[in-house]
Amino acid sequence: MGGDHGPAAVVAGISRSAREIPDIGFILHGPSRELERLVKKRKNLVGRVEICNADGVVSMEDKPSQVMRKGKGTSMWSAVESVRDGTATVCVSCGNTGALMAISMIRLRKLPGIKRPAIAILWPSRSPNGFNVMLDVGADIRADETDLLQYALMGASYARNGLNLPRPRIGLLNVGTEENKGRSELKTAHDMIAERAESANFDFVGFVEGGDIPGNAADVIVTDGFTGNVALKTGEGTASLIGDLLRQAFKHTPMSRIASLLAYSSLQRLKRRIDPRRVNGGVFLGLNGTVVKSHGSADATGIAAAVSLAFQLADTGFTQKLAARVASVAPTPDDVATKNPLKDTS
Repeated sequence: MGGDHGPAAVVAGISRSAREIPDIGFILHGPSRELERLVKKRKNLVGRVEICNADGVVSMEDKPSQVMRKGKGTSMWSAVESVRDGTATVCVSCGNTGALMAISMIRLRKLPGIKRPAIAILWPSRSPNGFNVMLDVGADIRADETDLLQYALMGASYARNGLNLPRPRIGLLNVGTEENKGRSELKTAHDMIAERAESANFDFVGFVEGGDIPGNAADVIVTDGFTGNVALKTGEGTASLIGDLLRQAFKHTPMSRIASLLAYSSLQRLKRRIDPRRVNGGVFLGLNGTVVKSHGSADATGIAAAVSLAFQLADTGFTQKLAARVASVAPTPDDVATKNPLKDTS
């Protein structure tokens, strides 16, 4: 209910998903009368949708603290609660990111040993599979060496289950690739990640730079939430700018308009390649349950992409695999103290 286009876009999106994925079912959370009317218009949803009435809606302006106090009757709270009680396998929401993370942390709780959950996204890249994973992109602006190690472990698990990469390559984002560059926590995290690469079944490529985010140097880019969110918004803005500049260029003269017709199929391929709707969905990692955050502005295509990602992760038992992986190689306070003796571990 909290997306920019309202429930109509959500119902249209799950209708697309229902056509593409025969084994999927849905629970829609929101005002039952309104949702029943929308679902009845989609014949392929008959018998595949359960509606859970929730009259309240979390708006984009609501503060997470307000939602935590007064949000129990909202569709967002109800959706997360359905994952907690096992009614649903995974939650997908287009609503307020901060509120969704706050509710998810309170109701689902963090996995044992996880200090800070992370939001992971898929980034179009030159990699053979076409995408890289990047995390964190905004769950928490802070991240010390232990957080970055846990992000690497969670990112590797996501790449295995979301991109089918048996042994993903992990890169740690820095201002340069030299090992002597960067803040102290990055240097400590570098050594900690390198030590656990073999036992966690991934390849650590060391430090990577901003230009490697869409490149082929690593399959998973690890960074703090502040840096990751800035990179994400910059990338989205740049893709939008390129699209606008191309449209302006092809409208500039009569000859350029003719050229645009001749290049139509190539331009359509480019549009699909950089279309953010195709990779819509940030996954909350580090919780006792899978939550996928769709863009608030997502249309039916974007919502279908987020649902498809959610289904794939649920189908592979991603949450259970992630919990087992993190528990098997989680760092201890002694590990951190050894790597960074000046850090207070009390």
